[in-house]
Amino acid sequence: MTRERLDRLRAWGVARLKAAGIETAALDARVLLQHCLKLDHGSLIAQSDLDVEADAFHAAIARRAAREPVSRMTGEREFYGRSFRLSPAVLDPRPDTETLVAAALDLPWQRLLDLGVGSGALAVTLLAERASATGVATDVSGPALAVAAANARRHGVESRLAFTEGAWFAPVTGRFDLVVSNPPYIRHGDLAALQPEVSAHDPALALDGGADGLDAYRSIAASLEACLEPQGHAVLEIGAGQAAEVSAIFAEAGFSTLVRHFDLGGHIRCLVLERRSSENAANKAIGNPQRMV
Repeated sequence: MTRERLDRLRAWGVARLKAAGIETAALDARVLLQHCLKLDHGSLIAQSDLDVEADAFHAAIARRAAREPVSRMTGEREFYGRSFRLSPAVLDPRPDTETLVAAALDLPWQRLLDLGVGSGALAVTLLAERASATGVATDVSGPALAVAAANARRHGVESRLAFTEGAWFAPVTGRFDLVVSNPPYIRHGDLAALQPEVSAHDPALALDGGADGLDAYRSIAASLEACLEPQGHAVLEIGAGQAAEVSAIFAEAGFSTLVRHFDLGGHIRCLVLERRSSENAANKAIGNPQRMV
């Protein structure tokens, strides 16, 4: 296919997605074309004569117009500069979750616990960024653990990350100096109102936080003290507007909210928690945090 015909094909895809109300129409059409061609962006630009099945691209555009995420079609998601494999068993990691990575990397830790590991985006990224560290990852879903293990192998951290199946702390022994989690926090009654890219394609198990969206935080708070080293920290993702309620849950369990971190949309996206003590007066700023006193 000539460059001119390829450009016309991509322009058709952009127009089709714009008509369907897809805000990222141009980017999505390009990525789907690359996927159909099995080329990266640079190769797509450099080559003038490319062999693409127009029917395959038409089908991909139709799926995206029906609100299937591009990442679900390609089976890949970029996260913190690395590509992670996905499956229907795992949550599609969003850029806002990178806030947790930045917060965790500013803390002192060598032994990590990731609760509800999903695709492995958090645990794998953190261990890849801190080569001396080790970790354990839990998930109630066996298929999710298989995806996370594949991503650990992909990024060379499999020898430093152990996986265990079970809910939250149930399968865990020992103590850790960092606990991270992106638990389900959507109110059950709000699930149907989510964007179709989320409600129809992310597993409900990774989204449904119970009647008030806070069930997972209560479960984590109940066992955190037994598994966290005295000077350790927990870094948790939260939903918009949940900071006060989640902080209160952990305060009852003996933890102080050290820092609140904002995402790119201006929402408080994660909390850094530590054991309550009289020494928690000074708080370190990371990125765009809100300090707690």
